[in-house]
Amino acid sequence: MTFTVWAPAQERVRLQVDGRVHAMTRATGGWWTADLSGTDYAFLLDDDDTALPDPRSTWQPNGVHKPSRVYNHNTFLWTDQSWTGRALPGSVVYELHIGTFTPEGTFDAAIGKLDHLVELGITLVEVLPVNSFDGTDGWGYDGVLWGAVHEPYGGPDGFKRLIDACHARGLGVALDVVYNHLGPSGAYLGRFGPYFAGQNDWGPGLNLDGPNSDEVRRYVIDNALSWFRDFHVDALRLDAVHALVDRRAVHLLEQLATEVEALSANLARPLTLIAESDLNDPKLVTAREAGGYGLNAQWSDDMHHSLHVALSGETGGYYEDFAAPGALARTLREVFFHAGSWSSFRERTHGRPVDTHRIPGHRFLAYLQNHDQIGNRATGDRLSATVSPGLLACGAAIVFCSPYTPMIFMGEEWAASTPWQFFASFPDPALAEAVRTGRRREFGRHGWGEADVPDPMDPATVERSRLKWTELTQPGHRDILGLYRSLIALRRDHPVLANPRLDTLTVHHASDDSWIALHRGNIRLVCNLSRKSATVPLDGDSKEVLLSWGDAVLSGNGVRVPAESFVLLTVSPAR
Repeated sequence: MTFTVWAPAQERVRLQVDGRVHAMTRATGGWWTADLSGTDYAFLLDDDDTALPDPRSTWQPNGVHKPSRVYNHNTFLWTDQSWTGRALPGSVVYELHIGTFTPEGTFDAAIGKLDHLVELGITLVEVLPVNSFDGTDGWGYDGVLWGAVHEPYGGPDGFKRLIDACHARGLGVALDVVYNHLGPSGAYLGRFGPYFAGQNDWGPGLNLDGPNSDEVRRYVIDNALSWFRDFHVDALRLDAVHALVDRRAVHLLEQLATEVEALSANLARPLTLIAESDLNDPKLVTAREAGGYGLNAQWSDDMHHSLHVALSGETGGYYEDFAAPGALARTLREVFFHAGSWSSFRERTHGRPVDTHRIPGHRFLAYLQNHDQIGNRATGDRLSATVSPGLLACGAAIVFCSPYTPMIFMGEEWAASTPWQFFASFPDPALAEAVRTGRRREFGRHGWGEADVPDPMDPATVERSRLKWTELTQPGHRDILGLYRSLIALRRDHPVLANPRLDTLTVHHASDDSWIALHRGNIRLVCNLSRKSATVPLDGDSKEVLLSWGDAVLSGNGVRVPAESFVLLTVSPAR
């Protein structure tokens, strides 16, 4: 077989195959090649005898510091030949972390829970990063070999088994990928070539527009295409794309969207790109024909923030602006709260308005919680730890009755009691201590007691973060689970609830934000967020309750809703 590696500045590159070292031949464009047979291989650069894994490795069975292993995608026996894909519009997304989704923390164990997701009404499973990182346990955002699946989870075959099992149940699979930085341990990429330029919040940023950046861009795009083509993934969630600095006329994201669209045509199934972005810029999800990048969707953190403040009353840090009167109603109508307005957290104006008459709501993901908004709290506490079941129910109803693509974080559907805390398992003691100390100091600066921050290197932190599946049938948890199932079913059975048109959404709210009402065609969602009952006016004559949390009382011209509860009902036009 032919081994290749891009190392444009090296005078000599050697290939170690099954323990024996061979010279490689310089080819064009900074590439080196060698035709040899073997299984485990690594590269030696110039006169350095350190054996480095392949930057394009697809298998690291012995960890990120050890040689790569040859992997043949053609040997896996897929059974999803009849799978035609899963488009994002109309989908319900479920975000999960393989290591803490089940007690075993493996792909095969996750397969055993897929029927729960089907019964819940999920259509798209979003898996947090699975590429190789140093250690056994971690969130996955410290990956260093983007194409190799983390071996403790089950390696590349294990991931394919999970995807195959999802497709057999009608579930699409989205994969979270991180192209904006590498983790701090096992990051050898920069030794091979000019992969990095500048800095971002997590370290060196990718060289996307400088000298020799063509191959760097190909490194990213080829990786993305491989997940779609070789692993049969249906969507990619692109982590923190605002950290991808690219001053070229054609931004990397636009180039990626173009090539993914071409692959979609070839595979004859929809392929989806979902961005996480701090820019509040609708250009990302605007069609290329209209001058945008042509991505399919992006997360909407403003929606999360406005919901979180309305339900919890928390207003510290970046939540401060979202305590403004009418913030939730405004964000529901306009997608971004900051759309050219002053952001106190950033100390500048931020964002750009969304054209709600042209851009559909399904291009924005709405959520009460996600891995970041839980895990980046000092103790990793979920919303259910501080908010009443009634307010949790109101928040879920707003998400599922909105024109946006709803997403939930694993365990949210039953108000899981387990936190989801930050954890890692770097074997290097010095690095482990640096992460431990840095985490505590960071939260200490934000007002939390350093002693209250869990030790991210303690295996007990991982154990606390694992879901307890026995909770599904327990009182309280069972009620929330039933609510989520009902809301998802109603969204499916009543097309008006899944209608992504933003210009048809009407939102009313009390002057003190104590209640909020969403009008979706002939359906009304009324949420009482206060600690006392409220009477909310309604249009129309006859009314039929579809679902409620609390005993709402209908009257001729309105509905009386108990404290911290909601009612979802249909109305008919007044005669």
